[in-house]
This record gives sequence, C-alpha cells and structure tokens, in this order.
Amino acid sequence: MSFDRDHERHILLARQLIRNEARALEEAAARIGHEFVESVEMIASMKGRLGVIGVGKSGHVARKLAATFSSTGTPAFFLHASEAVHGDLGALSKGDLALIVSHSGETPEVVALLPMIKRLALPVIAITDNARSTLALVANVVIAPGDVAGSDPIGLAPTASAAAAMAIGDALALAVAQHRGLTPADFEHKPGGALGQLLESVYRHDGSKDVA
Repeated sequence: MSFDRDHERHILLARQLIRNEARALEEAAARIGHEFVESVEMIASMKGRLGVIGVGKSGHVARKLAATFSSTGTPAFFLHASEAVHGDLGALSKGDLALIVSHSGETPEVVALLPMIKRLALPVIAITDNARSTLALVANVVIAPGDVAGSDPIGLAPTASAAAAMAIGDALALAVAQHRGLTPADFEHKPGGALGQLLESVYRHDGSKDVA
C-alpha cells in the first residue's frame, strides 16, 4: 500500500510542478511589453557580441540562452558571473551588450560584476523576478517575468522562475532574428531544419513574410 501511495504522491507532485510552470509561463507572456521590444532593438543593433551572464541555476539558463542566440544568428557567448569577477570580464569589450539572468537580482557575484560592466559603458538587459533589485536599478532595460517565485515548490530551487526566464530569452532570440529579417532559408543548414520551421511558423502567423 505504501508503494502505491508513493506512486500517487510522485504523480501529484509532477502534475503540480508542471502546472506551476505553465502558470508562470502564462504570467510571463502576459507581461511582455515595451521592455521586450526595446531589448530586441538593442540586441539587433549592437555592434559587438551578446554576453549572457548568470550564476547558479540562472547560470545554466544563461548558458542555454547564449547557445540559442548563437544558433539564431546573434553572436553570443556565456559568461559565468563568478569567473567574470576573477578576470574573465575581459571577454566583454566595447560594442558588446550584457544580458544578465538573475532570479533575485541580488546574487553577490552578479552585484559585484555590475560596477565593472558599467565602467565599460556596456548596455545591460536584465531578466529578473525582482524589479526593485540592485541588478534592476543598474540595468538599462528590465524584463520581469512577474511574481513567479511563489510557484517554486518548497522554494528549494528555481523551477517555474527558471522556466519563465528561459522562455523570455528564447522569445528574445527569435524576435531578434525576425527583426533582422532572417527567414527559414537562412537556417536550412541546421540539422532537420527545426529552426527554419520555427521561424516559418512565426512568419506565417504574423503575416510579415511571404514564405514559399
């Protein structure tokens, strides 16, 4: 009987977690507005590369987003906040743009990095749940998914909040590609053409491109 009860508990937890993340994504989607548009235009017009910065779980999200931007035509790289503080900040240079992902916006490694980035006079886009954080105050543009942290079970690890941050980053990458006029043909070299198919579905939906 206990084995059956454990099964039920596991299923209930899984369903709760997935529904929590779905609600977080819906809230993040509802909040998309002028900050998102401004971020798209900033990234699309930058002269250098996009440095996507994070630490901890947000660092894993940032690493994935750097790969997404790179594969959709935006020169990007991941920069671990801790390593940046200890010398890797040299990876950033004039003309670059910093996209910083931080759940709290108060992570010590990220906060310590901010004065260095500002001395380089680099624009900063922040994806953070805390629109009143130190990171948010320093950033040029803040995209806040909303109060999604409460959806994280027990508060042990960012799950819903990480999903929301990643979704926003993915949306930014595809919107920048669309802003630059990239079409599915530009991604035919990708295995399986998945990115091209995704862009094609976007263009067909908004009617901005006539894709054969």
